Amino acid sequence: MGAETFLPVAFVVGYLLGSIPFGMILTRLAGTEDLRSIGSGNIGATNVLRTGKKGLAAATLLGDMLKGTAAVIIAGTLWGPNAAMMAGLGAFLGHLYPVWLKFKGGKGIATYIGVLLGLFWPAAAMFGAIWLVTAFTTRYSSLSALVACFATPIFLWLFGHPALASLFAVLTLLSFWTHRENIKRLQAGTEGKIGQK
Repeated sequence: MGAETFLPVAFVVGYLLGSIPFGMILTRLAGTEDLRSIGSGNIGATNVLRTGKKGLAAATLLGDMLKGTAAVIIAGTLWGPNAAMMAGLGAFLGHLYPVWLKFKGGKGIATYIGVLLGLFWPAAAMFGAIWLVTAFTTRYSSLSALVACFATPIFLWLFGHPALASLFAVLTLLSFWTHRENIKRLQAGTEGKIGQK
């Protein structure tokens, strides 16, 4: 069988890995209240930080990143580069819509970075640099993520990776959708800033 035959398998593997809700698992193991009942109700690292446990938030961020990286590396090693991209898409959608949590997941930025890291690490470094510069100048975490997401497909295209650019154009559109409430608050001037109580 050709490698293309395994694309659906790669997607499912990626989806199942992406669906692992590290924020929920870690906060439950730590004995904190249900993550979905505090702050934004989100399962990502930003909401874990609202529990006051910085270590758990960092671990959640790392876990949500590495599940995307792992999906890409596993599928790429077994079935080739197209399968790696399909697994990356699956991992991102798995984080956004995890089957274990009635398809209510996170906003996907950590997993986005993890998938990017596995597919073309220089773009992940670019993402981080843009995030840091935007965060330093505006103190808006959500805006920093959106600006970095917007730049990613352009960066990939300019560096001769049109297939990856197309994939991340889709992931970027999905990221803007998951951040639609943040965008409304940014427009209204009511979005919380980094370090703001």
